[in-house]
Amino acid sequence: MPVSFTLSPEQEQLKKVARQFAEAHLRDLAAAVRDEPDPARRAALARPAFEKAVEAGFLKGLIPVPFGGAAGSGVDAAVLIEEWACHSPDFVISMAGPLIALVPVYQVGTPEQIERFVAPFLADGGAPVAAMAYSEPGGSANFDAPAPAEGTRTTAEPDGDHYVINGTKAWASHLPGWDGDGPDVMTIVCRAPGGVSLVVAEREHLAGHVDVEHLYDLPGLRGCLTAQVRLRDVRVPRANLLGAEGQGVELTRNAFVGSGASIGTFSVAAMRQAFDVAYRFATTERRGGAVPIISHQAVSDALADAKARIESTRLLSWRALDAALSGDPNALEWALHAKVLGSETAVEVITRLIQVVGVSAYDTAFPLQRHLDEALAYPVIEGSNIGVRRRQMQSLFTSAGYDPLAASGMS
Repeated sequence: MPVSFTLSPEQEQLKKVARQFAEAHLRDLAAAVRDEPDPARRAALARPAFEKAVEAGFLKGLIPVPFGGAAGSGVDAAVLIEEWACHSPDFVISMAGPLIALVPVYQVGTPEQIERFVAPFLADGGAPVAAMAYSEPGGSANFDAPAPAEGTRTTAEPDGDHYVINGTKAWASHLPGWDGDGPDVMTIVCRAPGGVSLVVAEREHLAGHVDVEHLYDLPGLRGCLTAQVRLRDVRVPRANLLGAEGQGVELTRNAFVGSGASIGTFSVAAMRQAFDVAYRFATTERRGGAVPIISHQAVSDALADAKARIESTRLLSWRALDAALSGDPNALEWALHAKVLGSETAVEVITRLIQVVGVSAYDTAFPLQRHLDEALAYPVIEGSNIGVRRRQMQSLFTSAGYDPLAASGMS
């Protein structure tokens, strides 16, 4: 995009519409989710808002224009994510499954595959969901390691014109779908005879073959339906293989570029909300003194440092999502910076804002702790910073011909 730091009139309108939707449907949803102790019932609370978002065309807005959707620029995506994630980041994560699961389809899918796998998410109603079945219970940082003792353990065994898939997957939102029979589309990272591969299972293949073994009870992002499931004899046509056998490592890594970039924006949303709470507290509370605590330099300095880091993370995240969605050759580097720096900055900033408020913030009834619980998830989801993302950065640094100025355009 041209270098600009001002939202266009269209983006201002998107911000307005997204904020209105969030305030009308996601604010109360988030409160209801906080009050519901059961993970399955918490997740089900989101369905009415999900259906309203589909009816309003937001789901089509996650699908690129060449494939029938209405997705805009990376900055458009950042604006939408920030406005929604301020109220319910778990709702955004649940709805955004196609942003990961369909990326390999766009990259190597045949025209017939693209039409079939994307169709559910171009609907004007309902609540279609997608999942990228990547992580496994033993960890997947080394998913590309050689078999049989290491790496991806989910298998896709050829059986005539089909694969029969068996294995256990975890952590991806909506692996069970809404009802335990799987999502509309599940892109499965599995080991075929030719190596790590991606096979797309549709709901008709999954129904009756998904055993929900565990629902995670998360301290943050509580509305995400996050589960461990066993895929049991899932029979999928071999025509649902994406690309070639053995191409799954590259395709999987590419699928998480955009989602990694988005974590910077999720982090901004958490910091923005936490700052609002701490700022209002500092400008109104005296804590037994003669003046509001913002009059004390230590408090004002802490708020100033937090605000600067929020604004810088927002701009980094805009750049990263723009690179990811526009196909910039340096998208991976930008995504890694947004993921690692954004997520770790959020944890540090919100922790500091809790210190500004003091012990009153260490109470679940006070609206700060929940934003820290959300922020604590961001360094470890969408590829953990230590196990995955910093290793990717190391690979970039050690690759032949790496130019430190290339991503910035200053080489």
